[in-house]
Amino acid sequence: MIIAERLLSIRTGPESKECKISISAPEFSDGMWICRYTIGWPDAAWDSFGAGVDSVQAIHLALQKIGVELYGSAYHKAGILVFEKPGDGYGFPMPKNGRYLLVGADKTFEG
Repeated sequence: MIIAERLLSIRTGPESKECKISISAPEFSDGMWICRYTIGWPDAAWDSFGAGVDSVQAIHLALQKIGVELYGSAYHKAGILVFEKPGDGYGFPMPKNGRYLLVGADKTFEG
């Protein structure tokens, strides 16, 4: 069951392509909690999950993984991945060792 979604866009020239991030409710699987998510990149969707000892940790780690994947993407590096306004970040937490990558509001609030 999807519990949250965020819509980003990839601006390539005059048109934008949608990049939807969907986060599912945590579930217990193989002795651990996992929180699945999908990043709907235009070329191919990416499915992954964060795993933890409880559902809170699974959600937290999934959100951080999303942040890492967004900031590590070719779309971010090209400066064409946008949430609300260009260069203002995406609103996902980052682990401490990746915070040097943050831009805009992400840098202000998470940096």
